[in-house]
Amino acid sequence: MAQTVGVRELRQNLSRYLERVKSGEGLVVTERGREVAMLLPSGASADRYAELGQHFGATVPVARLEDLAARLETPGAPAGTTDAYLAEGRREPR
Repeated sequence: MAQTVGVRELRQNLSRYLERVKSGEGLVVTERGREVAMLLPSGASADRYAELGQHFGATVPVARLEDLAARLETPGAPAGTTDAYLAEGRREPR
C-alpha cells in the first residue's frame, strides 16, 4: 500500500513527496495519526481507485449526481401549506 506521511512532514518536504507521486507512488496523508487524504499520480487507474475505496471504506460512484437527481420524484406541496390555508379561508363565509 501507499506510504504514510504526516501533514507537517509533507509540508516541509513537499517537493520530494511530489516527485514520488509523479513517479507513480501514492501517499496517505495523516493529521495527528488519523488518515485524512491520499495523494495519487494524475490519471490513476480505476483499479487504483477501487483499492483506495477498500482502504478508506469508500465506493466508486455508479452515476453522476445530476443523473441521480433527475431520477428522483419532485415532491408536491405538503398538506397544510399556506396556500391551502388561504384558499380555505376564502371559501368560508365571513
